[in-house]
Amino acid sequence: MPDPAGVKYMQLALEQARLAWAEGEVPVGAVVVRDGEVIATGYNQPIGRHDPTAHAEIVALRAAAEKLGNYRLPGCELYVTLEPCIMCSGAMMHARLSRVVYAAVDPKTGACGSVVNLFGEERLNHHAEVLGGVMAEEASSLLKAFFAERRAAARKLPAPD
Repeated sequence: MPDPAGVKYMQLALEQARLAWAEGEVPVGAVVVRDGEVIATGYNQPIGRHDPTAHAEIVALRAAAEKLGNYRLPGCELYVTLEPCIMCSGAMMHARLSRVVYAAVDPKTGACGSVVNLFGEERLNHHAEVLGGVMAEEASSLLKAFFAERRAAARKLPAPD
């Protein structure tokens, strides 16, 4: 059972994910926390920003670094609704996060153990604590509903000429 603060931060990340959905983006949200204070938030925006790096985690990390005036974020935790990919995990390591908490696993691109485990790679120089499965059902349901809606909309499109 996750701590109540962890659930609170994951709920905020889920709110961010819903903002992504409202903009037609895959609903993933992230929150950066330090000493019990929310430092930054982010949600997926690669389509709207025309930026393949604009994942929720990267958006939140950039905002946190800007706010704190440092690209290193020691003592910070990142809460995200989907297991981070390799790109995002690498950025988290470079930021020196102390902990990464994610909700749903990503069996196709997850880099916290589903496909690879970058945080468990001993040859890398920074290792954050990783906790998965916090509010996994809620995050997974949100993603499934989003993709079901997209598939249904695609079926309604007229056939190309």
